[in-house]
Formats: sequence, C-alpha cells, structure tokens
Amino acid sequence: MAERGEVTLVETSLLGKAFLPGGNLAKYKRAGKEYEMFLVRAATPTAAATMLLDYKNSLVEPKFVAHFGGFFGDDAGTPTFLFSKGSWLAGVRGLNREDADTVARQLAARLDAD
Repeated sequence: MAERGEVTLVETSLLGKAFLPGGNLAKYKRAGKEYEMFLVRAATPTAAATMLLDYKNSLVEPKFVAHFGGFFGDDAGTPTFLFSKGSWLAGVRGLNREDADTVARQLAARLDAD
C-alpha cells in the first residue's frame, strides 16, 4: 500500500510543460519506490484529450496502452504513464509500465468521467 504523500497545487505549467495548465502533483513512496501522480482538470473532455496528445508527443518512444487508451513513454529520463478520463488528464511518473498501470487503475477508479 502506498504511503500518503505530499500533494502540491501547481498554478501553471504542471511538470514544467508549457502546454499544461496548473494541477495537482502528489509524491508517493511504495515498497521503496518513489513516484508521482498528477491530475489536471480540463474545461472539457476534448481539452483533456488534446492535452493527452500534446504530452504524448513530448515523450520519447511513447507506446499506446490500448486497454487504457493512454500512453507510456520516457519523459526526460522518467518513465511516464498518461491517460485521460472525461475532463481529467492524469498520470503516473517514476514507475515501470506494469506498476504504473496498477497505480493508474486505482487513480482512474476515483475520477468522475463527467
């Protein structure tokens, strides 16, 4: 089980990405691994999908994750798993694909799809 982490509200350019508005960034530690989860609320589901594609285009060798409708790739040396659900753009950074998928499923289950 993940320990409760530090959650930060970022006003603009979440994760230093000019194409992202502000959002929430949470840092966690689980089984000796440190990772981050991020969450951005877009105005519409279309806006969230656009941010997803913009972020995907910034990844190195992004791979489509069909069962999730998201992407996994390298973001400046950090493994990153991205997805959108309704008006939300969310992701997990710092875990391998399998572990990130598990954490992302838990996160997605808590999001309203609008």
